[in-house]
Amino acid sequence: MEGEDNVAGMSAANEAAGPFEGFVLGIESSCDDTACAVLDAEGRVLSSVVSSQLDVHRPFGGVVPEAASREHLRNWPAVSAAALQEAGVDWSDVGAVAATRGPGLVGSLLVGLSLGKAISYSLDVPFLAVHHLEGHLFSPLLRTDGASRSVPESMVGLVVSGGHTSLLAVDGPSGAVTSLAETLDDAIGEAFDKIGHRVGLAFPAGAEVDRLAELGDPAAQPFRVARIKSDELAFSYSGLKSQALRALGEIEAGNGGAEGEPAVAAGDDESWPRDVLDLLAGFRRAAVAQLIDRLDRLSEERPVERLSVSGGVAANRLLRREVAAWGERRGADVLLVPLRYCGDNAAMIAHAGLLRLRRGDTDDPRSADAESRIPFR
Repeated sequence: MEGEDNVAGMSAANEAAGPFEGFVLGIESSCDDTACAVLDAEGRVLSSVVSSQLDVHRPFGGVVPEAASREHLRNWPAVSAAALQEAGVDWSDVGAVAATRGPGLVGSLLVGLSLGKAISYSLDVPFLAVHHLEGHLFSPLLRTDGASRSVPESMVGLVVSGGHTSLLAVDGPSGAVTSLAETLDDAIGEAFDKIGHRVGLAFPAGAEVDRLAELGDPAAQPFRVARIKSDELAFSYSGLKSQALRALGEIEAGNGGAEGEPAVAAGDDESWPRDVLDLLAGFRRAAVAQLIDRLDRLSEERPVERLSVSGGVAANRLLRREVAAWGERRGADVLLVPLRYCGDNAAMIAHAGLLRLRRGDTDDPRSADAESRIPFR
């Protein structure tokens, strides 16, 4: 799973071209959130506006790609206007534009990337086509009340979301990113959403599974922690998902329900059967334990002085507690992404673009392409 190549657009060969002065406009449209943000040259988030499409996609139990593309086009004028107004800047003040080029839904990506390219070209300012994971990876450096932190000399990043479970190594001076491990099948957030959907929660279900798991006893419904090989860092969540689904089927049968029906109807917390809450707690503990296991393995192979944790699943309560405790045990500085920047947002894209600008690394808006799959190599 290890690789030696740097992610495209982050080559160590690019030298700094002098300090950037101005404002960076960020655009994120990789899935179903239309987002625009403005950062200043010090990495202060002056505005971060996100328009959700949940009401459009929830009836279908997942994101409908064609509908997502249309909604991005519909939402962009209001989102961009709100971001500029909140930041107190005009279009003429924008000094660079950063937009997500992938991975993600190609139709959604094309909307945001095309907008970014057009804005950059029309304003004659630098353009940056940003890898989505690049944005998440450096998002723990963002602050909610000031300039962003400097990129450390070296850092390991854990990116966990509905589409990604990745372990990455960062060389601060060069900006080089090396992939250490990724999931072999389901991403951790995907597994949370599927288990939540199975018990009758509305899409997306991961955050609600996390909340309900706080009410259960994980010891009452233990699950195995997936391990590939004794020295393998790769992640795998399909097995845990299958374990949990089988256990849910047994609970439904024991409660007299029909197999395949949700374990409980929506209602208040008191309406949830104790065995379902215990199952969700056990599932969450095993899911998070796998992440901690891989961090332990990595720290036994190489020193980990600084760990960044980001992505939508970085909002998980148990994960935030466990990685903080891991950092104390291992003597590592743990940087947790601020909760407001856990999900997809344009502030992280603008920030990643700013970091590249400082190295003099930009893209040609006439040739940058959207790609649904762009692995870190």
